[in-house]
Amino acid sequence: MAGWKVGAPGATAAPARAALHADTIFEADHLPASLFHLIGAEAEIAYRFGRDLPPEAGPYDREAVLAAVETMHPAIEIADTRFTVFGAVDAHSQRADQQNHGVLVLGPGLAEWRHLDPVTQAVRLTIDGHVLHDKVGGNSAVDPVRLLVWLANEGARSLGGIKAGQVVTTGSCTGTDFVTAPTRMVAEFPGLGSVALAIG
Repeated sequence: MAGWKVGAPGATAAPARAALHADTIFEADHLPASLFHLIGAEAEIAYRFGRDLPPEAGPYDREAVLAAVETMHPAIEIADTRFTVFGAVDAHSQRADQQNHGVLVLGPGLAEWRHLDPVTQAVRLTIDGHVLHDKVGGNSAVDPVRLLVWLANEGARSLGGIKAGQVVTTGSCTGTDFVTAPTRMVAEFPGLGSVALAIG
């Protein structure tokens, strides 16, 4: 297991998580369309952890969790499904489907990230040359760090906690835009960086 995705539908809603396997996490600017059943573009903020957060050493507060983060990344997640119809199955089945996860594409990691506030972070998502979203914040959970703290204390407990080297992506800042291949998308987070992905 190489990482996690975590999200929540509201600022106080209970989060949900899914474990991510290494074969769905990329640092690439092109992927073949054959990887996907559906292509749901999402601009996200991801965190790579530099040290373990074992359950037995918790509970962890916000500062302890952030102190374990090595780099912050702009990311694109492609929402997809292994079922016939996206979102048509119950919540437990969606969790088994890695929370509708296709792939996660990471942009360059920023080591000096502590000055950035994900709640007020600007984001722009461009698809095939058209700006679809240009906003501030946008995460349905409002504060992605709340999700990291929950994951460290509860969500990752059954699998031994968050491990050094793992990446955690914290939910879409732009919603989900379904597109067809060939396509090219760019997620820009001023001050954090950008990531581009072509699918074809």
